[in-house]
Amino acid sequence: MKVLIYGAGVIGSRYASGLFDAGVDVTLLARGARLDVLRNRGLLMAEGDDGPIRSVPVPIVDSPTYGNWDLILVAVRSHQIAAVLESLAGVGGDVMFLQNWAAGPEPLHEILDRDRVLLGFPNQGGVMDGDVVRYRRASAATRLVSMPIGEPDGQTTPRQERVVALFRSAGFAAKAEPRMDAWLRTHAAFEVPLGLAVHAAGGPDALAERPTAVRAMVDEIRLNLAAMPNPTVPGPFRILRIVPAALLVPLFRRFLRSSVAAPLHTDSPAVAGELELIADQLRASAVIRAAKLVT
Repeated sequence: MKVLIYGAGVIGSRYASGLFDAGVDVTLLARGARLDVLRNRGLLMAEGDDGPIRSVPVPIVDSPTYGNWDLILVAVRSHQIAAVLESLAGVGGDVMFLQNWAAGPEPLHEILDRDRVLLGFPNQGGVMDGDVVRYRRASAATRLVSMPIGEPDGQTTPRQERVVALFRSAGFAAKAEPRMDAWLRTHAAFEVPLGLAVHAAGGPDALAERPTAVRAMVDEIRLNLAAMPNPTVPGPFRILRIVPAALLVPLFRRFLRSSVAAPLHTDSPAVAGELELIADQLRASAVIRAAKLVT
């Protein structure tokens, strides 16, 4: 399988290096300053905060038109999707989108044929340390978190099974998700209020010291989940609708003070822009659903 990974940030770089190490014919697409770094220094990867840096010789391109691809993995921020779609309109191959997305597959189908689109969500994490991608060390816990991959219409197809098998062969936990659209909407319903609250407070620790703001965040999450068009997927998110807010607030405050919440701390305008876009998508979906209920 000939694979193009569109986007050379942490997520794209991590999947590119893992697939390359597994012997997959993979190419990484980058733009701007990141492209210059990759061409001059190679793809620099390191495991954890103190792992040795290695250069992975993944081929680098600046346009998707330089090859014939079986699979294009889009690993960019949500507000960059429009530009990516335009650049892929005349390029062949299946396209799997790996980002926060709550607008459903329809905007993707406006540019790409329906039989080309797959949906997923990354199960990798890390940070950019200068030009080096430092990715999360594998552990028993991280191996339990699978990368969900699904068809927009929920069918089980041979290509879905092939893509799941591809990532598993490279050591990435992956699974077929029959309700991928609902999965993405549910995840956004949780992540967007959390991310916006952390960004507004100036970090997870600062948010933890504001119980009123945490309560407002919890209320927003619960409202979003209540507006979901389908039962929540993944199932554990249902707990957030059942447990009283008075109990959730102290639990969230403890979480925000923990090291697990540290990666939420960012002042990146790109992160804020993505969160606002997904918030707009959630609001639009809720309006459409309400209109359908009325009619």
